[in-house]
Amino acid sequence: MPQRPAGAPTGGAGAKTRLGWLDALRGLAALTVVFHHASARFTPGFHEAMMRWFDPGMAGVLVFFLVSGYIVPASLERTGSLRRFWISRVFRIYPLLLTALGILLLLQVTGVPQFSAGLGTAYDPVTTAVAHLTMLQDLLAMPNALTVLWTLSYEMSFYLLVCALYSVRQHHRSSAAAMIMAVLALTLSSVLPVAGLSARIGVTPIVLVTAAAMAGAIALACSGGAGAQRAGGLLGGVLAVALVLLNGGQGAWEGVIVLGVMFTGTAIYRAEKGQIRWRTAGLAAITVAAASIALAIRWLEGADPSDWHVRRARITAVLAAAVIFGIGYALRHRRFARWLTWPGVISFAVYLLHPIMLALVDVAIGGSGPERPWLLAAFLVLLPIPCHFAYRLVEEPMQHMGRKVSRRLAPAPAAPAPPAPVRPVPEPVRAAG
Repeated sequence: MPQRPAGAPTGGAGAKTRLGWLDALRGLAALTVVFHHASARFTPGFHEAMMRWFDPGMAGVLVFFLVSGYIVPASLERTGSLRRFWISRVFRIYPLLLTALGILLLLQVTGVPQFSAGLGTAYDPVTTAVAHLTMLQDLLAMPNALTVLWTLSYEMSFYLLVCALYSVRQHHRSSAAAMIMAVLALTLSSVLPVAGLSARIGVTPIVLVTAAAMAGAIALACSGGAGAQRAGGLLGGVLAVALVLLNGGQGAWEGVIVLGVMFTGTAIYRAEKGQIRWRTAGLAAITVAAASIALAIRWLEGADPSDWHVRRARITAVLAAAVIFGIGYALRHRRFARWLTWPGVISFAVYLLHPIMLALVDVAIGGSGPERPWLLAAFLVLLPIPCHFAYRLVEEPMQHMGRKVSRRLAPAPAAPAPPAPVRPVPEPVRAAG
């Protein structure tokens, strides 16, 4: 799997409201991540040779981050309601996430060898459950129930930061935020602690404090008062910054640069809408890309420090993600065929479920073996089938329910009534002289 960072796609609404190029990018990114993991399982020799030059999983997840950065703030600003935003996020992400965790728990309980080890005995189950419910477990020094789940921690951090900026009316400063993140990652990369808060205070206290702060931040942001919303937004933003800077996992600098990548996507959106200049967005994109490459050269290394293959694979992944997103953006006004956009619609299911499906294939065929490209091809072709049903049975109905809840709990502001027609005032009758 990619060593760091990754982004989780989120499901979407119906075809009438979707942006085809974003769905095409999501689908391509999801299948690229699947190819990364499946090739390691079914064609290990090919995977090892490929990883000396190119990391497809990293390229895929960077595309996910750019897409999230582009569309998530736009979703918030389109409705102008923090309450609607959080209702939407909950109903889009948690139903399938809880389903995947439920399947994983069932497989652990039934003693399937690939899952029976679980998270080990060193972690309190309540603390583990609470950490995963926040989706910030990777920033809480907790292991992930599924390897891909750690990527959701940076999605949630981005949501909290976006809401913080929106609550204080600074959401238009996306380019500045992207460049600040790049500079922070470069300047603090040698001093940022790895899980510093959890190591000093303890894992369980940090998990419980984080859960309480996050719940309070979202509750305040969803309240009716402007002051409470501002307080909730700021509390969530401070929480996200503190965790990313002071409690990140392996190589805390990577979490910071991930946020820079996401804000780069937002800057591109703002330039497209005429809110900022294109040269400002371009400067942010170049700064973040250059910082990503410089940090990879500085901190990444293979088994032999003189071997550049890990750095080289990361650099080519960064460049590939930029090119892929750029091509998709250039084609944004084109109409995309359904077979190109449907993988993007089910991309969250593809992302969450493919590690479980890979392990189940191991159970069925007896684990690793020689190079089996036919099995890799079959897995890539057949995986969308269960993911399609997961979308139809879980994601789509829950998204529909989320829209109903939004209309009930956070109705759109009523349009102002049209002004009453102004009747002409009759001229005063002058008395005849």
